[in-house]
Amino acid sequence: MTTGPHIMIVEARFYPAITDELVRGALGELERVGASHERVAVPGVFELPGAIRYAIRALDLVSTRKRFDGYVALGCVIRGETSHYDIVCTQHSRALMDLVLTYSIALGYGVLTCENADQAWERAAVAKRNKGAEATRASLAMIEAKRHFGFYPR
Repeated sequence: MTTGPHIMIVEARFYPAITDELVRGALGELERVGASHERVAVPGVFELPGAIRYAIRALDLVSTRKRFDGYVALGCVIRGETSHYDIVCTQHSRALMDLVLTYSIALGYGVLTCENADQAWERAAVAKRNKGAEATRASLAMIEAKRHFGFYPR
């Protein structure tokens, strides 16, 4: 009997209510496909790539660690009055893409980059755009792509 994929949800907690809604969407999708998961919380979007890299590195250090088949990065950045928004958006997305390309991970990108809270809620809400579920489906689709090329272990 095969089991569903094992997914790491890494969630940026800077906007906790918005992130909780993204996670709710992600969990609904994982339940639908019978996937197991672990959740890891980090302070903000900037820390998302580090947490994923820690999980990858842990496989080298802890032989009993269960491998993640895919990853879902969730969080929100809302534009403020300074250039901090641009720096955070550019750097975290580049670092996530570097992880994908360097380690061939299946990553679902669910980081909202919005002008205001109304835009964030429109995208996060399960009853609206449900970007948490969308990011999870992207991770699952990339797991299937890995399977197609023969390096997904199940």
